[in-house]
Amino acid sequence: MNKLRVTLLITLLLVAGWVFGLSNSEIELCFSSNKLDDYCSRQGDEACRNILEKCENYLGEVQRQYEQDIERTEEEKRSLANQIASLENRMNQLDHQIRQSEVRIRDLGFQITSTQESINRMNLKIEDHQEQLTDILRVIEKEDRKSVLEILVADESLSGFFNNLTSLERLSRESQNILNEVRDLRNSLETEEQRLARERQEAQRQAEIHALQKQESAAARREQEYLYGLTEEEYQRQMSEKQFIEERAQEIMNRRLALVGLPESEMPSFGEALEIARWVEGITGIRPAFLLAIITQESALGRNVGECYLRDADAGSGIRISTGAHVSNLMAVPPRSARNDPARFLEITRILGLDPYSTPVSCPFQIGYGGAMGPAQFIPTTWWNQRPQLISILGREPNPWKLQDSFLASATYLANLGGIHNERTAALRYYAGSNWNDPRHSFYGDQVVRRIDCLQTFIDHGTMSAGCSSLVFIPE
Repeated sequence: MNKLRVTLLITLLLVAGWVFGLSNSEIELCFSSNKLDDYCSRQGDEACRNILEKCENYLGEVQRQYEQDIERTEEEKRSLANQIASLENRMNQLDHQIRQSEVRIRDLGFQITSTQESINRMNLKIEDHQEQLTDILRVIEKEDRKSVLEILVADESLSGFFNNLTSLERLSRESQNILNEVRDLRNSLETEEQRLARERQEAQRQAEIHALQKQESAAARREQEYLYGLTEEEYQRQMSEKQFIEERAQEIMNRRLALVGLPESEMPSFGEALEIARWVEGITGIRPAFLLAIITQESALGRNVGECYLRDADAGSGIRISTGAHVSNLMAVPPRSARNDPARFLEITRILGLDPYSTPVSCPFQIGYGGAMGPAQFIPTTWWNQRPQLISILGREPNPWKLQDSFLASATYLANLGGIHNERTAALRYYAGSNWNDPRHSFYGDQVVRRIDCLQTFIDHGTMSAGCSSLVFIPE
């Protein structure tokens, strides 16, 4: 991300910083390593831990906001892509209709030409019959003007004269009938020609309308493609800024964990984690990429196993390891909850021989409870319910802080949630329990799916796809 974009992004985040309870100067520390180094060197470890914790919470919220914005942008992209495809289909339909109209126009033109030729032939026939009829009528008129003496002189008998005259009159009537039929046929052809001309005019009008509609659709498609381009630019900008936030959040978390001083002795290399995940797959059927995505999401493959200690089991309260600050809602207890997590936690640590008051668990995140244990981040009550199944597989007491046990517990739990067939839903149930279908939790499922894709690519090819570096932690 270039410096100008970083500057603009930080400016926007500064404007919104009041939502998260940070001052502008504190937010500037979250985005500037140099300023943060100077602040920590002047203020000391405790103040440094405080600001790092604030920055981590703030950046986490910003990440979630970006995920929601990106989801909306992706929906806009899908909607615009559908509109573009619809317009493309409409243009193809109009092209087909225009071609049909053009074929129809040509066909009608041929029919009109053929009809016109027939009309011309009929006109010639009419002229020919008119001439024949005129000649006959002229002969009849001439015969009518002859005197009796001329008739007797010209013909041997009077009957011959009348026979000739009758034949001429009959021929005249037949010619007149033929003439009338030809005229009727010509009139019919002229009517047909007019009808064909009207049809061709209508076909031409339809073709013009379709051409205009195609132009309008093409203009609309260009507009949608332009908007899609802007949306794609916005999507890429959001992805770039989200990656910047994630990278910064990872750096802040690493610095904070270094100050807390949590042990990393059990943190595996990626190869070791993958080996355990493959062993677990053979038992549960949960594929390694899915399991590692969940463990990465929960604890960065065991790096972050909790930053709070239990102090009052009856009240479910504790303290933050880094600051000693009181945490009232560390674990769920009656009557506020149906669970009694401290009681289960005390039992688990007693069986394992651990000090319950110096064993780290997760701190609550703004709302709800903390108290999650180990790399898989199991709530004590959930772990206790899962315990019999784990004992039957391991043949010994399971330990939520032991990598092999936590991986197996996570995979069996995911399998019980249907994770072999529907990974996203199982991930949401893993995170939110009975509230898994709440849209506010969808970010978790989406991020797990993206981590799965990144991890699977790394497992298959040994390389990290674009945009994966901020999602997947690959320890050496």
